[in-house]
Amino acid sequence: MAAPGPGEYFSVGSHVSCLTCLGQRLQGEVVAFDYQSKMLTLKCASSSGKANLSDVVLINLAYVSEVDIINDRTETPPPLASLNISKLASRARTEKEDKLSQAYAISAGVSIEGQQLFHTIHKTIKDCKWQEKNIIVMDDVVISPPYQPDNCKGKEGSALSHIRKIVEKHFRDAEGQKPVPRTQAQQTQKDSPSLSS
Repeated sequence: MAAPGPGEYFSVGSHVSCLTCLGQRLQGEVVAFDYQSKMLTLKCASSSGKANLSDVVLINLAYVSEVDIINDRTETPPPLASLNISKLASRARTEKEDKLSQAYAISAGVSIEGQQLFHTIHKTIKDCKWQEKNIIVMDDVVISPPYQPDNCKGKEGSALSHIRKIVEKHFRDAEGQKPVPRTQAQQTQKDSPSLSS
């Protein structure tokens, strides 16, 4: 069965098994089904193996060769959980502010290193903003280009010391992630055809 026929649908809460055109078998509980787009959403056992987690899989039934209903749910599904609208709005506002901050940094001509450092600091300390090309942390510490530990200025104390440590760690980690350049001999050796026969 590639897709349900006219008037056919999957009840929320039913358990189904699908065989994709790639030969993958997916089995789980129907969370949603959209007849128009032929999209089926299944809640499956977690691929991580943790019992308290589930994988949610979207399946395009146009790419399914077989669907078996294991257990059809006939009763009305439970009501949907209520959404915390204020929490969602707050999260959207925060994401928007972060994106605007990134856009500001790019438009102000901040270096990639400065943008990456800002992101690193912002993951730990949310009270972090741009002032032209300077990073302002907790309104106490100013980090100016080229954004090295020596460029951290502010009132001496634990905040300044903490920010300097974050900056030092950021550059240590960045240095450790740089690819090791290959020598000309390594490049020539790699590109040469093998002479073994």
